[in-house]
Amino acid sequence: MKAARIVQPKQPLELEELKLQKPHGSQVFVKVQAAGVCHSDIHLWEGGYEGPGGQFLKTTDRGVKYPLTPGHEIAGIVDSMGEQVEGFAKNQRVLVYPWIGEGVCPACRAGEENLCDKPRSIGVYTDGGYSEYVLVPSFKYLIKLDEEMDVNASATLSCSALTAYGAVKNTSIKPNDNVVVVGAGGLGLMAIQLAKATTGARIIVMDIDDNKLQAAKSNGADLTINSKKEDPVKAVMELTDGMGADAVIDFVNASKTAETDMQILRKRGRVVLVGLFGGALQLNLVSMPTRAYRLVGSYTGTLTEMVELVSLARRGVIKPVISDKFKLDQATEALTKLKAGKIIGRGVINP
Repeated sequence: MKAARIVQPKQPLELEELKLQKPHGSQVFVKVQAAGVCHSDIHLWEGGYEGPGGQFLKTTDRGVKYPLTPGHEIAGIVDSMGEQVEGFAKNQRVLVYPWIGEGVCPACRAGEENLCDKPRSIGVYTDGGYSEYVLVPSFKYLIKLDEEMDVNASATLSCSALTAYGAVKNTSIKPNDNVVVVGAGGLGLMAIQLAKATTGARIIVMDIDDNKLQAAKSNGADLTINSKKEDPVKAVMELTDGMGADAVIDFVNASKTAETDMQILRKRGRVVLVGLFGGALQLNLVSMPTRAYRLVGSYTGTLTEMVELVSLARRGVIKPVISDKFKLDQATEALTKLKAGKIIGRGVINP
């Protein structure tokens, strides 16, 4: 099988021929039809993240090993199965849950494998979906898809939509609350749809790209702010009668955006940090208790939440925005385009 692999960080991905694997036990071999292109893949490609004080946090220090086939947003069809697999048939269309844990840590026991102490996530710690096939360690990580569901849009449910869903839940926003969504990329657009469908909150979207802000309006945003052209703090305060936002979901999470997040909160406000651009944040420690702020990190979502998302997508409540499609040998081009901010919505690779 062919796979686009990161052999060395910061180098073009290499198209390699790998041996087909035979599943055993509860394993399932899935033929990949679509693999989403995610910002997390860029950090794997670059070999790390920006930490405090310009420190570079290496992915290898987190247990990532190269060469690696990235790609954790995977939809496809069942190719072959181990002898213990039940409830699935060959050519069954499926969505893969990639956030796999080791099964025994406190998070895994609580059903939060995405927060496992020793994660084994597909496309991060094991080979993923930038490939013609992927080996899934157990059929319990597969969710059946209806034949009429678009395979490209479905692939993004396992990270883009799932991460947005978890972030929206973490805001605890209610009808008529003001929520600011920072970043109108694929995750931001999905968060808008989910917040609109599940909370009834008033959605203010902030970005530096007018095209992305227009896409945000098309996906249900009530108001938009171009933070490159106007003072974002002043704009949010004017839109909220001087009170500030009840919640902020930051899909960028860089030093500059996080500083702005803290300035636009009202009392009891909550900031949910999602993006991985990185950096550091200096906090006014007195205002944290006196204004009862909450600062929350949000990372992907649970298998149960992904089941809920598939149901929402099946009923047309949410519709992932797929803007770019690539072939397997265009993986480097896909990551380069995403890094440059030139993908509105979500890009997918079709092996």
